[in-house]
Amino acid sequence: MSIILDRGVWGVVPTPFTGSALDVDTDSLAQLVEHYEAVGAVGLTVLGVFGEASSLGVAEKALVLETAAEASSLPIVAGVTALATRPAIDEVLAAQAVLGDRLRAVMVQANTADPDSLAKHLEGIHRATGAGIVLQDYPAASGVSVPARAVAAVVRRCPFVAAVKAEAPPTALNIARLLAALGAGGVPVFGGLGGQGLLDELAAGAAGAMTGFSFPEALVAAVRAARAGGLEAAAAVFAPFLPLVNFEQQPRIALALRKELFLRRGLIADASVRTPAAPFPAELGAILQGQLDAALEALDSLAAGVR
Repeated sequence: MSIILDRGVWGVVPTPFTGSALDVDTDSLAQLVEHYEAVGAVGLTVLGVFGEASSLGVAEKALVLETAAEASSLPIVAGVTALATRPAIDEVLAAQAVLGDRLRAVMVQANTADPDSLAKHLEGIHRATGAGIVLQDYPAASGVSVPARAVAAVVRRCPFVAAVKAEAPPTALNIARLLAALGAGGVPVFGGLGGQGLLDELAAGAAGAMTGFSFPEALVAAVRAARAGGLEAAAAVFAPFLPLVNFEQQPRIALALRKELFLRRGLIADASVRTPAAPFPAELGAILQGQLDAALEALDSLAAGVR
């Protein structure tokens, strides 16, 4: 049995780059990781889709993991890019070699809609590495759509699954169906997709969020409010940030938008992305700044309320 992931917000960490060669910017990465810990994230998700893991070399991935571990005391979930079993095993072994016991689990994308084949894939990874696995159901990245009942069947068969990251829309519906199929005592299910469906996902029983957003403080505050005061309290906290959430999640440019927002917040030094990600469109600069200013005002109000 794997360690079950803590409820709350697992920050999905981008990989900052610097210079004309777009080298990994370890100083910015360390600063960002420190910020996630300071605002109350319960863990970090590194080398995910938002971390541009598919554009990183083997040595760069190790550097990112080392930097995240050194700059924070939080547990780490390491993303696995490969969809096939053997290369996925190699990625997990490499992450284990870098992180040791700081590695809480690895995040593996569903690579088939057939529950038997998917379970065998996860079993092969676990048998070779002993790692706990976060099963990521993210059709936009994997190209695979898995019904909730099939995800539940895989989780029941694989006791080493530490959590499910449910990113197949409609997410709240799929989370509700998955949790109903798993029954009491099942593994935690986290929402993603930049927090677009966070409030509905919490209403459906999500354990929190495992996602990137330029204001992780808002994610943390909303999840805590839901736990302490219910969904109305969570909505009151998160509603002012929803325009920015939706702005960030624009197809094809979401990564560049979020990095630009982190840059303007002073959390990274360069907003560059690597191909094939699209760069930040300068035409949206003024709109982005307006969204950022409104979110900063909401953050000030949130902080004043906490005090």
